[in-house]
Amino acid sequence: MKMPFTPRLCTLAALASLTALPLTSHADSNDAGMCAQEAYAMGLRYQQQSAEAAALQRQGFALATYRLEDQIEAHGSSDGLAIITDLDETVLDNSALLVRDMQACHDYTAWDTWEHWEREGEPRLMPGAKAFLDYADEQGVAIFYVSDRYQENEADTIATLNALALPQVSEQSVMLLGPAKEERRAEVVESHTLVMQLGDSLHDFAADFAGADLAQQHDLVNDNAERFGKDWIVFPNATYGAWSEAELDAWEAPFEGE
Repeated sequence: MKMPFTPRLCTLAALASLTALPLTSHADSNDAGMCAQEAYAMGLRYQQQSAEAAALQRQGFALATYRLEDQIEAHGSSDGLAIITDLDETVLDNSALLVRDMQACHDYTAWDTWEHWEREGEPRLMPGAKAFLDYADEQGVAIFYVSDRYQENEADTIATLNALALPQVSEQSVMLLGPAKEERRAEVVESHTLVMQLGDSLHDFAADFAGADLAQQHDLVNDNAERFGKDWIVFPNATYGAWSEAELDAWEAPFEGE
């Protein structure tokens, strides 16, 4: 998911203070050494190029299919049932934008290049996404695309989803940034029985996660452990998130090479 505007924190200053390198252009950075934004390269490689990430995405949508089958059976039919899915890094792969920005030594977590991408970019579908959404559609389950893409780019986002041949795409089903995600979820619940949510960030699932620090998020994950893999299906995103500035734990033994 693309992070909502209010908690978007640009990590550029912190990275720049560590490297003290010029951030004007990729060519300039090569003269001085690695630019700060190249710290994102490992996560981007995993997200865009690894077969493991593709396998996890397929696994997530396969699990979602089984769980949706269970929900339809438990309710006796699909009448009135709905699912909510995030778009960015859940259904849509935006890594081409992120790589372009990194290679230009521009911090994509400033979110200032996203509007151009939303209007003119060509994201790829995540492996397994279309098959799952087509299945939900075939079963008569309502699909709502709840995303923090910009509302002013609604027509462009709808055009992108239509170009990717995703089902049930309309002005009513595509619910973009404006009201908080919790409010948009509540709109769905007013008229449907919500049986599943899909996302790559915890605040795609419940408002409690949005205002929580990292330690609190871990506690909330423990508190909601029974929901993950059941009606909350989480997808991998190694490119951005609330964890991106977390301190790392290291083994305290002195370094010894063989």
